Amino acid sequence: MQFKAAFVAAAIASLAAASPTPRDDQPGNTCSTGPIQCCNSVSSTSNPTIASLAGLLGIVLPAVNVAVGLLCSPISAIGIGGGACSAQAVCCEDNSSSLISIGCLPVQL
Repeated sequence: MQFKAAFVAAAIASLAAASPTPRDDQPGNTCSTGPIQCCNSVSSTSNPTIASLAGLLGIVLPAVNVAVGLLCSPISAIGIGGGACSAQAVCCEDNSSSLISIGCLPVQL
């Protein structure tokens, strides 16, 4: 009888250890600044072309050498049908413009 109880306890413990749990280290579809963006290209605010484009759009760029994403769109539902990015996946501090996202950091999908 004791063997049976020990076997049941071991089986329950192994099931509990094998059950899936959410992990914080897996990529999601959001950053602390908003959704992960897929940008056609990423450049720097020190690039004269970027500075000119921002000026034409009335966007004030921060200090020199800040990464800027061009033509970015949010990536939705990573892992569920398409949520992929064929260009550069980034998290950006300012996604307020549809053409330029400011303060971007690369993200691994």
